[in-house]
Amino acid sequence: MKRFILFVLDFFYQPFAKLMPLQTFRYLACGSGNTAMDILLYYISYHYILIEKPVHFTFLTISPHIAALFMAMTVTFPTGFLLSKYIVFSESNLRGRVQLIRYFMLVGICICLNYGFMKLFVEYLLIYPTISKILTTIFVVGFSYLTQKKFTFKVKEG
Repeated sequence: MKRFILFVLDFFYQPFAKLMPLQTFRYLACGSGNTAMDILLYYISYHYILIEKPVHFTFLTISPHIAALFMAMTVTFPTGFLLSKYIVFSESNLRGRVQLIRYFMLVGICICLNYGFMKLFVEYLLIYPTISKILTTIFVVGFSYLTQKKFTFKVKEG
C-alpha cells in the first residue's frame, strides 16, 4: 500500500516540482485527503449520527458540533499518523514510540485549537458549524505541518 501511495503522489508531483519540495507536496496531498475525510466524517456525525443534538452524560453535556469533532477524530488520528510516519516524514530516524507520543501531544494541542476556534466561530461569531470547521482547519493545518516537520518526525543528526 505504501508503494502504491508513493507512486501516485510522485506521479502527480511532477507539475508542482518547481513550486515546492516533494515532502511539502506529500504533506499537502496526504493532509488534504485526511482533512477531507475529517470534514466529511464531521458532517455525517453532526447531521446524521448526532442529528444536531447535544450528547448528554451523567455530569456533562457536549454540544453536537464539539462531539462531532471527537467522532471524526477516532478515524483521522490513526490515518494521519500512519500517513505522516510512512509517507511524508519517512526519513525520520526517531523511534516509532517517540513519534507516536509526540504525534499524540501534537494532536492534543490541535484538539485544543480546534475546540477554541469552533467555540469562537460557532458560539460567538455565529458562523455555520461546517464552515467553522473548514476555517478552523486552515489555521490548525499550518501549525501542524511546522510542528510535525520540526518536532514530531524530525531527523536526529549524528
